Amino acid sequence: MDSQFTAGPSPDDRAGRDSTAGDVPGPWSPASGAERASLPFDVIIAGCGPTGAMLAAELRLHDVRVLVLEKETEPKSFVRIVGLHIRSLELMAMRGLLDRVLPHGRRRPAGGFFAAIPKPAPEGLDSAYAYLLGIPQPVVERFLEEHATALGAQVRRGCAVAGFEQDDEGVTVELADGEQLRSRYLVGCDGGRSTVRKLLGVGFPGEPSRNDTLMGEMHVGVPPEEIAAKVAEINETHRPFWLRPFGGGVYSVVVPAAEVGDRAKPPTLEDFQQQLRAVAGTDFGVHSPRWLSRFGDATRLAERYRVGRVLLAGDAAHIHPPIGGQGLNLGVQDAFNLGWKLAAQIRGWAPDTLLDTYQAERRPVAEDVLDNTRAQTELLSSEPGAQAVRRLLTELMDFDEVNRHLIEKITAIGVRYDFGEGPDLLGRRLRDIDVKQGRLYDLLHRGRGLLLDRTERLTAGGWSDRVDHLADPTAALDAPCVLLRPDGHVAWIGDDQRDLDDHLSRWFGRPAD
Repeated sequence: MDSQFTAGPSPDDRAGRDSTAGDVPGPWSPASGAERASLPFDVIIAGCGPTGAMLAAELRLHDVRVLVLEKETEPKSFVRIVGLHIRSLELMAMRGLLDRVLPHGRRRPAGGFFAAIPKPAPEGLDSAYAYLLGIPQPVVERFLEEHATALGAQVRRGCAVAGFEQDDEGVTVELADGEQLRSRYLVGCDGGRSTVRKLLGVGFPGEPSRNDTLMGEMHVGVPPEEIAAKVAEINETHRPFWLRPFGGGVYSVVVPAAEVGDRAKPPTLEDFQQQLRAVAGTDFGVHSPRWLSRFGDATRLAERYRVGRVLLAGDAAHIHPPIGGQGLNLGVQDAFNLGWKLAAQIRGWAPDTLLDTYQAERRPVAEDVLDNTRAQTELLSSEPGAQAVRRLLTELMDFDEVNRHLIEKITAIGVRYDFGEGPDLLGRRLRDIDVKQGRLYDLLHRGRGLLLDRTERLTAGGWSDRVDHLADPTAALDAPCVLLRPDGHVAWIGDDQRDLDDHLSRWFGRPAD
C-alpha cells in the first residue's frame, strides 16, 4: 500500500466552548460563535520580541484573532548576536521557516556551551540540525514579526499596557494613553520587568544580581594575535571575559563590570575602557561601538504562569544569566508550547485541562534552566574552590555520556514532558526523520497534530479536523505508530485503535460530530 497523508477540514470551520481554569471565580460555560464575535480580539499579546511574535504566529495558524502591543516605537537598532540552539532550529523547521532563516546566520559547532568549557559536541546528536546558528537578534525579531503579520496578526507599536481587568468573558486592557481594548485572553511577553506580571500580582522570587557584566560590539586598535594572547592569559583566572572577532575589525567584548548598576541605563565606552584596563592592563584601543549593554546574574521564576485569562511567557516568566545562550530559545519554546493549546481553547475543542499543561510542562523546564545557569555562574568564578570544580568537570566531560547530557540540556533536545508511564520516547520531541513524503517536519507546517502510522491500520477518525494522518510503513521510526502534538512531542506510542482514541481525546478533545 502506498504512503497516505490525509488532512481533515481546517479548524477555521469550528468554534465552541471556552472553559477557563485559574483563580477567576464563576462557572465557565461554552462560548458560542456569537460570543466570540462580540470581542474584537481573541488574544492580546504584550511584547513583540521573539516570544510574543512566535506566539502570535502560532495562534494565527489556527485563525485566532491576535493583536500584539509593543511599547517601543521602533525595533532594536543594535546588532547583538544571539544563538539559536538545536531545539529552536527544529521548531523553525517544523513551521517551514528554517530555510529562510539560515541565510541570515552563521553555523557554528554545537559545543563549548556549558560554562564555556571548550569541549566539542559528542558525535551522533539526535537531531538533523545539530549546530548553533549565530544570528543578529534584530534579524530574528524582524523575521518572526514579519512571519506573524504575514499570517494575519496585527502589531501596534508605541502602545504600552497600563492596566487590565478580567471577567468571565474576557480581559479589558487599558493602554498608557487611556484607550481600552477587549480580548478573550492576555499574554504577557513583555520581558523581565513585565508590567503584565506585576499587575497580575504574580510573585517573581529568586536572587537579585550580584555581579554585572558589560557586553558590546566595537572596533579595536591592536593586532588580532595580541588580543588572542591576552585573552588566553586572562581566561586562566577571569571569566567571563572575551574579545571575539566578527570581521572588519569589529569584536564582541565581554568584561566584568565594576559594580551592579541600572540595566535600564546603558554603559559608556569609557566604562568598557576602564574595566578592560582593570582586568587586562590594556583597553585594546577599543572605539566606535555599535552597541553597549550590561547584564546581571539575577535569577527569578514566576510563581505561576497563568491566572484565569492572563498568561506569562518568555522573560516575563523567568530570567537568568545569559550563560549558555538559553534565554531567547527558552522563550520561543514557551510560545511554541502555549500557542496550539491556547488556540484549542479559543477554537472550542480543548480538553478541560489542556491549557493547564502549559505551566505544568514549561515551568519545570525553566527551573532546570535556572539551575544550570546558577551552576555555570559558579564555574565562571575565579575563586579557588570554583576553579577546582571547573577542572574536575572539564575532566568528566571527556566521558561521552556527561558531555552529551550537558549538550542536550543546554540545547533543550533532552526535554521530556511527564505524560505518564511509557517508553522513553513518550513525552520527548521526535527528530526530523525520513518519511515517504520527504521529511517529517514538512508535515507539521500547519501546526496540527500528526498520527504517524506504520501499521496502515489506524485512523484519526473524528479528530481529522485537527490531526493529520500519515500511513507509512517505511518511516524511519522504531515504534509501530506515534501520535505527535503540534509542537512535535510524542503523545502516544502503540498500535491499538481504542488506546489511540483515548489519547486523541486526552490531547485533542472530543471527536467532531
